[in-house]
Amino acid sequence: MKVQEVVMRAISGEITWLRAADVLGMSPRSMRRWRQRMEEHGYEGLLDRRRKKPSPRRAPFAEVERVTRLYRENYPGFNVRHFHQMAVERHGVTLSYTFVKTALQTAGLVKKRKARGRHRLRREPRACFGEMLHIDGSRHAWLALRPGEQQVLVSIVDDATSQILYAQLFESESTASIMTALRAVLTAHGLPAALYSDRASWAAYTPKAGEPVDKSRRTQVGRALDKLGIEQILAYSPQARGRSERSHGTLQDRLVNELRAEGIRSIDAANRYLRERYIPDHNKRFSRPPRDPQSAFVALGRVDLDTILCVEEERTVGRDNIVVFGKVHMQLEKQPGRPTCAGRKVLVRQHLDGTHTVWLGGQRLGIYDRLGRRPRNAA
Repeated sequence: MKVQEVVMRAISGEITWLRAADVLGMSPRSMRRWRQRMEEHGYEGLLDRRRKKPSPRRAPFAEVERVTRLYRENYPGFNVRHFHQMAVERHGVTLSYTFVKTALQTAGLVKKRKARGRHRLRREPRACFGEMLHIDGSRHAWLALRPGEQQVLVSIVDDATSQILYAQLFESESTASIMTALRAVLTAHGLPAALYSDRASWAAYTPKAGEPVDKSRRTQVGRALDKLGIEQILAYSPQARGRSERSHGTLQDRLVNELRAEGIRSIDAANRYLRERYIPDHNKRFSRPPRDPQSAFVALGRVDLDTILCVEEERTVGRDNIVVFGKVHMQLEKQPGRPTCAGRKVLVRQHLDGTHTVWLGGQRLGIYDRLGRRPRNAA
């Protein structure tokens, strides 16, 4: 082990100065001389003893010690770029990124990365904002302060700008969570030209793993996208979804550590942090302007998202005028001009807020809560 590595580990508090002297095979008195050189000449005092006077750009010993201790005690697990950003913004650190990286690596607090692999070519991003969006769910231990638990982060990223348009934590990646994410983006920005995703069960029916999807059967999300006029593009490999994969990699690297540093333990608190602090800061740092300044988003206009972003299935009304949807039984009221609705084919919609509606053509026959009861104020 190099001398400076042992000294830097002592500075960071990982080992004691007496232990450092023992590792280097020197007396405590000699170790004190090394420490004094650090205090007088800064970190460069360990690298070069031939200088007759201290470098004017030397890093103060106390500042190096503060930075290494700050990482070890408050930001363990952060990558160097993320830690340097937090240290500058929140703790007034003035040392350069390169110096901090070298100091942390020398102290053994951060591992040196391996050299990158061979050069690869990637697809050129779309030209316009809103021309194609990436949607994906990532199951991960996002809340580090709740060990043993995993949550799903559903995110929507714009291909042209790499902006995160939506990111929220859910208990699972379901049709409801995907539609909730879509509704938020459509309401805020309008209709995109295309939506790119993997072949999750909410996106497509795949008879066997690894085989092509069954295009004759549409999922609830596929039906909604078709009604909205949004092209659905499915990926057949993780490499094809490189941008969304890299986005989730960045989120797993930075968001987990920030939530831990903030002491956040609940999904609701994490989602507030995402909306109010993380996403604006992420987009400020990582987004880029589109090649074409014209937006590809189309205004919603008079589109009724409640009747589109929902789960809808056809049912037959029973003889007692009851419609069964899963475990929910909905009693139809007597309809004007009809003696009974028994035997009729109706459309049942389960909305994102948990309510149900029953439709006969364009006529709504009733509205019900999640248990199948008619609200008192229902029209």
